[in-house]
Amino acid sequence: MKTIAFVGLGAMGQPMTRALLAAGFAVRGTDVRPAACEALAAAGGIACHTAATAAEDADALLLMVVDAAQAEAALFAGGALNALPPEGIVVLMATCPPAAVAAIAEKVLATGRRFVDAPVSGGVAGATAAKLTIMAAAPDDVFAAVRPVFAALGQRIFHVGDTPGQGAVVKTVNQLLCGAHIAVAAEGLALAEKLGVDGRMLLEVMGGSSAASWMLGDRGPRMLEADPIVTSAIDIFVKDLGIVMQAGRDARAALPMAGLAHQLFLAASGRGEGAADDSQVIRSYRRLNFIG
Repeated sequence: MKTIAFVGLGAMGQPMTRALLAAGFAVRGTDVRPAACEALAAAGGIACHTAATAAEDADALLLMVVDAAQAEAALFAGGALNALPPEGIVVLMATCPPAAVAAIAEKVLATGRRFVDAPVSGGVAGATAAKLTIMAAAPDDVFAAVRPVFAALGQRIFHVGDTPGQGAVVKTVNQLLCGAHIAVAAEGLALAEKLGVDGRMLLEVMGGSSAASWMLGDRGPRMLEADPIVTSAIDIFVKDLGIVMQAGRDARAALPMAGLAHQLFLAASGRGEGAADDSQVIRSYRRLNFIG
């Protein structure tokens, strides 16, 4: 495993390619934005105009795109799958619905190439520090083949199963919990605000109590800022909680907490705030509670 094709040089993809380069891999990458390709070339990678060009002679093709539709476009319409060598491995690292992952995998496997369902968690900070959590589903031998790649990108690497879609299921549950945790943290802080309790004091108290959570500690301080730096946008959780709800529908599973959290993120996005930091879902509560 020496040469990696990488599709999607965005906020997470760019630091991931730098981590691969630092680990000694040759990286051939592409993105719809020329500036992103130029940044890869400046870091020591090879910028390619198309996904198909990037996939030529690559041992593995990593897809760090927005959704399943973009993955399909790169693989099939964009010609990357056909350009990948016959023994190549497609590694889908985007957050996608489990059923969509299974459908993509079926098409890839039908060509004789191999497939790994490997969504990640950790955000831009995890990608930059090469400390992502990777949830990979693939047969044992395929997982072993790509593990050196994962080792360059992540700190917590899990082999969650051997069937495409199982990694996506784990990521779906992860996003359900993350979205609900952010929403309930916002609810608590909005209640304190409504009742005239200082939010920073509340965070200090809650941070050392049984009510503490990673999301409260990370997003809570940003909920108190008027316009915080964006580390993860509201629209990401509109998408990801939409995936959660789709998975629930497919499984006939009741997900009332996820559904409510999704509505709160949708409300914020519908007001034109989809590009704001996801902590700003608290604005939905402020509207509901007539705060400010």
